[in-house]
Amino acid sequence: MEQMLDEAIKLREAGKQIESNNLIKELVEKNPEDPQINYQCAWSFDLLGEEEKAVPFYEKAIVLGLAGKDLEGALLGLGSTYRTLGKYQESKRTFLKGIELFPKNNAMRNFFAMTLYNLKEHQKAMEILLQCLLETSTDEDIQSYKKAIEFYSNKLDETWK
Repeated sequence: MEQMLDEAIKLREAGKQIESNNLIKELVEKNPEDPQINYQCAWSFDLLGEEEKAVPFYEKAIVLGLAGKDLEGALLGLGSTYRTLGKYQESKRTFLKGIELFPKNNAMRNFFAMTLYNLKEHQKAMEILLQCLLETSTDEDIQSYKKAIEFYSNKLDETWK
């Protein structure tokens, strides 16, 4: 099983997504309760642009106890997939769980901001993006205005007279 999974991952990394997906689907049939195989299957469907097929495999992998970096990747993948399918509330719930478990994952926070944008929660989306920018940018111009950007990040609709 492990050897087949390694082969499927190598195929994916070599750009042979269809072959990889076929091998992983075979593995899921033989090992339907394996969280790692379900996660890899979800990932393979996402790469093929078959997001709707990916969702149940992400969900099952998470329920079956996926952990660590793989859980982090699955939550990001599922949240993003929900968003692309227009399932914004499911996306939001998934990202909130992911951010709670992995608060330092800036990619997750950025994808969450996209979901908030889709939900018309523009203020919160901008606040998250600005905070990520401040935390990750080494640009001197941005850093020189760090205090001001931080101050305004959650007050974008306010005006002062």
